[in-house]
Amino acid sequence: MPTIKDVVVRKPTKQEQDNCKSWPIWTCEPSEFDWAYTEEETCLILEGDVTVTDGKDSVSFGPGDYVVFPVDLECTWKVKKAVKKHYNFG
Repeated sequence: MPTIKDVVVRKPTKQEQDNCKSWPIWTCEPSEFDWAYTEEETCLILEGDVTVTDGKDSVSFGPGDYVVFPVDLECTWKVKKAVKKHYNFG
């Protein structure tokens, strides 16, 4: 079972940034919710401040971050500042 330590957070390459522009956009107001990934998700954070935890460890990310969540990760999202992101599953 993957953990938060398996989440990749980094700055995207120019090509990755360009590719993300064609992906859908998801937004969320400040909130906290549980989430389970049934597919790998890649996203580019446009706005916001988020911390994701698996109960043991946590990772935070914000504008400009390129984030990859592994399949089968179970976690809690803590959206501290409204988030807006491009996302892609698969």
